[in-house]
Amino acid sequence: MALGLTDEHEAAFQARIDSDEKIEPRDWMPDRYRATLIRQVAQHAHSEIIGMQPEGNWITRAPSLRRKAILLAKVQDEAGHGLYLYSAAETLGVSREELVDQLQTGRQKYSSIFNYPTLTWADVGAIGWLVDGAAITNQLALTHTSYGPYARAMVRICREESFHQRQGFELLMELSHGTEAQHEMAQDAIDRWWWPSLMMFGPPDQESPNSAQSMAWRIKRVSNDELRQRFVDMTVPQAESLGLTLPDPALHWNQATEHYEFGAIDWDEFNRVVRGDGPCNAQRIANRREADSAGEWVREAARAWAAKHDRAGSGESA
Repeated sequence: MALGLTDEHEAAFQARIDSDEKIEPRDWMPDRYRATLIRQVAQHAHSEIIGMQPEGNWITRAPSLRRKAILLAKVQDEAGHGLYLYSAAETLGVSREELVDQLQTGRQKYSSIFNYPTLTWADVGAIGWLVDGAAITNQLALTHTSYGPYARAMVRICREESFHQRQGFELLMELSHGTEAQHEMAQDAIDRWWWPSLMMFGPPDQESPNSAQSMAWRIKRVSNDELRQRFVDMTVPQAESLGLTLPDPALHWNQATEHYEFGAIDWDEFNRVVRGDGPCNAQRIANRREADSAGEWVREAARAWAAKHDRAGSGESA
């Protein structure tokens, strides 16, 4: 039986994927591939934008001018990452306005990690070391994703996230080797952020509804569980260098597998947060809506300026 036109297109598309070719915006792609990418890239962009809030909470309370400048630069980087990723999503035929609306109305998600509060200054270090460390583990694989604009955006993002991770590590090193109170504050932050960081990689492979198809299309290059294992193996020795203890009594080195084994993750908590019942879900979206509303006059002025110059340009050409 002869293949239909769409079947032929899909077969040719999959052959390009299998040969590790990059898919570009004007190339033919299955609707499901496009939809999967829009969902993933948009969620990534939303996470960068919402992720500005937990650390931005500490800009005015940073303990020194140097720390404030570092944190300002980092939060600014996160805004830039969101813009890169929204631009990548727009190449798939979706508008930025539509994506922002879907975020603010709850139709699209962002990373569960950003629904936890930053209670102390040490949380800024924990986010830099653990959260950005987990992000890098995932994003390095995405530099080889099959969609060209997304892969290229990830190259620059990974470079900057790597710097953020080192900043977080350096901050925690100073606290953990400071006064007893500072050490306790650093340990408390790690106790609270460790398990949510492991959840960042998503549910176990057998429970992840989209992983198998994303792997086949090479949008996703490494499975959730393998990425999580890479992160644990990388992080345990770093914790020892910091003089901090990871809050998992089951954590131990398995000589046979040459990997660290770790305890059970509370997936019920993960699902609650994803559904919108995390400590800061409502607050994060409320802040985003408020910022969007407050910035409307800037967008309106930009649109008016562009329209005026378009008319002037048309008059000159006439």
